[in-house]
Amino acid sequence: MSLTRREFAGRSAITGTGVALAGGVGVLATAPNALAAADIEGAEAEPAHGGHHGVGYGPLLPDPDGILALPAGFTYRIVTYSGRTRLESGEFTPSNHDGTAAFGGPRGATLLVNNHELKGPRSAWQYPVPLTEGLVYDPAASGGCTVVEVRRDHVAEWVGIAGTSTNCAGGSTPWGTWLTCEETEDRAGQNGMTKDHGYVFEVDPADRRANLGPRPVKALGRYAHEAVVIDPKRGHAYLTEDAAGPNGLLYRWTPPEGFRHGRGGFRTLADDAGVLQAFRCFDSGGKFVDDLSRATKTGTVYGVDWVDVPDRDARTVAVRKQFTDGQVTRARKLEGMWWGDGGAYVVSSYARAESPVQHDGQVWFYDPRRRTLTLKVLLGVNPDPSGDGNFDGPDNITVSPYGGLVVAEDGEGVQHLFGATESGRTYPIARNELNIGTEDRPEYSEFTGVTFSPDGKTLFANIQTPGIMLAVTGPWKRQKRA
Repeated sequence: MSLTRREFAGRSAITGTGVALAGGVGVLATAPNALAAADIEGAEAEPAHGGHHGVGYGPLLPDPDGILALPAGFTYRIVTYSGRTRLESGEFTPSNHDGTAAFGGPRGATLLVNNHELKGPRSAWQYPVPLTEGLVYDPAASGGCTVVEVRRDHVAEWVGIAGTSTNCAGGSTPWGTWLTCEETEDRAGQNGMTKDHGYVFEVDPADRRANLGPRPVKALGRYAHEAVVIDPKRGHAYLTEDAAGPNGLLYRWTPPEGFRHGRGGFRTLADDAGVLQAFRCFDSGGKFVDDLSRATKTGTVYGVDWVDVPDRDARTVAVRKQFTDGQVTRARKLEGMWWGDGGAYVVSSYARAESPVQHDGQVWFYDPRRRTLTLKVLLGVNPDPSGDGNFDGPDNITVSPYGGLVVAEDGEGVQHLFGATESGRTYPIARNELNIGTEDRPEYSEFTGVTFSPDGKTLFANIQTPGIMLAVTGPWKRQKRA
């Protein structure tokens, strides 16, 4: 059912300068190089100086080991390290760590499912995901997931799925599994692949037998998947697409009548089960919005309709190219997602010349009850990517048990984990100090896979290259709203 202009206006309480939202989700109008209620076309981004205004944990202290700078009182532990740590089967930990989620394990352990974003043939990578018998989808593909069991004095790692490609982000499910997403559209015969790719697969961290004979969830479509979340109340899946030429889409999958989510449920679905749709936004005046970069003020609220995807398996035409201009809303670099506060947080990492308006990051909140999309965080174009504290390029995100969001940076120059409070302040949590470039031209890999342990005491995150999983502990505290 479409959301009419009158219905949208009736659900939005206009209060002079913006839209007052029901519920407890505050507008995250970030201060550092973010423009709260300001036009980013007509103003320069404010330089970021995270950790002010009484929020955060103070300045980041250099790491004598050259890996991770943290605030005073915080420490980190290396959990896995590609090419150094080993799996239970004896092979080295695969490289290119990406999306990750944490689950409660047996006897107090934490189980993490860790994506490995490896694209193309296995010969292109020194440490691909091992082809473990019974867990392989396409023996030509390099990527997949590993499962990591963490205890106080012990770490074990094993393959959860192999033979997939470009496993970027994904998402946890309410029933305790991981949905790993392939960020590729390669078909059999392309880049050495023997099967079609661009699908979502389910991995169970607690039941190794459940992962045997991996099968793509074709009902969720074939495209350059980035992340996915499940609405625990309504059963919808929301999925992002990281693609350009044209820009990617936000999707919603509605399960078929009578379908019940749970372990093994996706394996029972027909390839065309349910309804896959792409989003179409309009403003409070009923005007169609062609691209999310049009929003230049935090607090911007769009109504959302959903448009059926003609061919979800993209047999002849990529899904995003099946729509003409005016049919759907697009966005550049639709990346991380996380379910929290009754809806889905959605990241658009940046926008450049391919988009109507340039920016260095947006975080949106989709409210399924109101069917609205609200801009929470807006980062203006970073004037100095090499400067410490200038945040840009948000990617993986998680909702913090201490309030607000924690964001993994995949921008230019220096790379951070940073927080955004519910009232809009940003602050640094960590800085990558592992230089994979040269002294004259330093280079720092992106952070990925940010997620808290089930008890909220440990923040896990990855440095994608070379592939390091880190566990950060310290004096976490509830962040102030103001």
